[in-house]
Amino acid sequence: MNYINESIKDLKQLGKDKQQEYLSGDPFPNIVFDNFFNEDILNKVAEDFPDLSKKKDIIVYNTQDEKKLAAKGESNFTEGTKLLAHYLNSEPFLEFLQDLTGIKEKLIPDPYFNGGGYHEIKPGGLLKVHADFNKHVDTMLDRRLNLLVYLNKDWEESYGGHFELWDKDMTKSCKKVLPIFNRVAIFSTTDFSYHGHPDPLTCPPDRSRKSLALYYYSNGRPKSEISPRAHATLFKDRAGIKGDTIKQPLTFKDVVNEVVPPILLRGVKKLIGYKS
Repeated sequence: MNYINESIKDLKQLGKDKQQEYLSGDPFPNIVFDNFFNEDILNKVAEDFPDLSKKKDIIVYNTQDEKKLAAKGESNFTEGTKLLAHYLNSEPFLEFLQDLTGIKEKLIPDPYFNGGGYHEIKPGGLLKVHADFNKHVDTMLDRRLNLLVYLNKDWEESYGGHFELWDKDMTKSCKKVLPIFNRVAIFSTTDFSYHGHPDPLTCPPDRSRKSLALYYYSNGRPKSEISPRAHATLFKDRAGIKGDTIKQPLTFKDVVNEVVPPILLRGVKKLIGYKS
């Protein structure tokens, strides 16, 4: 089964050809592809996308910083989505990502879809600008790359829901991406890759912003990107917008992550069988 649009004759070569464009992305390495997947396959994924508000085993985010729904793992995947997601975690696709991004360390997929998988935002929902959590909660691998597949047909500019990339100083949005059907956004994740969907969604009440998220990891990363500790999502204020985010109080887990070196924390988790 050919998951990629037939106009793409050689996926691996596409990665090599687009590497410089990816690496020179503003404000951090990123790229956007349109009409990337086989349209028949993605049509089925979009048509079968469930209303997550009516499903069990989902995560409901409802704070000032994020108002969205996310499925846990594969439990709500339809058969077509499962096949596509498995392809995106396969060797041929990982080789494409390796060539595209120039990442030297071997990329490792996340078959658990921790934080990934189905995402849905209803009218009024949002995801404030942030940098992502930097370690996989179970494997403690380094998070390196996000891939977002948008599934929204006939999506108008007035509906909002743009995926925005912000500069390191949080002074401006350098790129705004409308989440239209069969558009794919890929970007590197560091402590300064600030991104989000920061303004409330304004689509009609019978619509929602749907996407499929895949995250990729490595065992180690360049020294210049290493954080002093494992951390959760880091929300940031946009310049000139007072009180854009609410700083959440530290939990006990946050404190532990702050003071315990990652190598020791990893050993303790293995010893006690810790799960987050």
